[in-house]
Amino acid sequence: MPVIESSYRAPLYFFNGHLQTIIPSLFREVPQVHYQRQRLDTPDGDFLDLDWSKIKTATNTLVILSHGLEGDANRPYIKGMVKAMNQIGFDALAWNFRSCSGEPNKLLRSYHMGATDDLDLVVKHVLTLHQYHEIYLTGFSMGGNITLNYLGQQPEQLPEQIKKAAVFSVPCHISSASRKMAQFENRIYMQRFLKSLRKKLIDKTSLMPATMNLDGYHRLRTFPEFDERYTAPIHGFKDAHDYYTKCSSKQYLANIRVPTLLVNAKNDPFLSPECFPVAEAQANPYFYLEIPPDGGHVGFVENYRQNKYYSERRAIEFFKKGFS
Repeated sequence: MPVIESSYRAPLYFFNGHLQTIIPSLFREVPQVHYQRQRLDTPDGDFLDLDWSKIKTATNTLVILSHGLEGDANRPYIKGMVKAMNQIGFDALAWNFRSCSGEPNKLLRSYHMGATDDLDLVVKHVLTLHQYHEIYLTGFSMGGNITLNYLGQQPEQLPEQIKKAAVFSVPCHISSASRKMAQFENRIYMQRFLKSLRKKLIDKTSLMPATMNLDGYHRLRTFPEFDERYTAPIHGFKDAHDYYTKCSSKQYLANIRVPTLLVNAKNDPFLSPECFPVAEAQANPYFYLEIPPDGGHVGFVENYRQNKYYSERRAIEFFKKGFS
């Protein structure tokens, strides 16, 4: 095992993966989540903005949440999970990747699929508070890939306070997922991502005009083209292929030694067949894989009007009870 048979099905009116992806992303609202922001200085002279949501009574349990590409702590899937965790008595910490908190970061480097150093810094900061004896990790899409890398790259150095992890919609094989995103059916998603990333680059150019060249940016159409030109050289990779090879979490799943659940929907428009690591789950008793037929990318709607989402229910079940 542990490949989990999924009972989740999307409502009938969410009849394909694109609807299940787009509607929650654009229209879901999550009220009554109130963050307290903390700025954490990084050793390299930059900063991370951490958004805390604490319950009214003291608790020794914390969930650390990692968002997706061009997301932040205010994305509805993050706020929904934060609220769900608060409701069961857990504090929640949603950290914003560099340049994702509404303010450009100070350095040329930003965030990427393998930025486990920043997640590690967040965890170590939490441990200095000496409050939380149980820490759970959850991540979505890119944040899920970073989380799996963190768990699998150096499992012997993982703090004992980290008990479990649950991640959703993870492109754990980046090169094939990037090719999937380049397909015609995903052109609208790509246009939105590239437009958002361009704004970040313009902000960076105003701070560091000598380090960034946007000539010809409008000709970029895919993640491999963007990552070849920007992500890879900025973050010390030889090229996009080197970046994808080193940062794909699939290769580290065999090393995971804390109970970890990955939920990837079969109809996720962002994921390639290589992003469903069945063999890895069958070989590792700590790594659970669930492949529901529905869900889209970071969707998983159960009841849209009642604001109920399977990802939140599933994470709670896994953190509190696990699987029998």
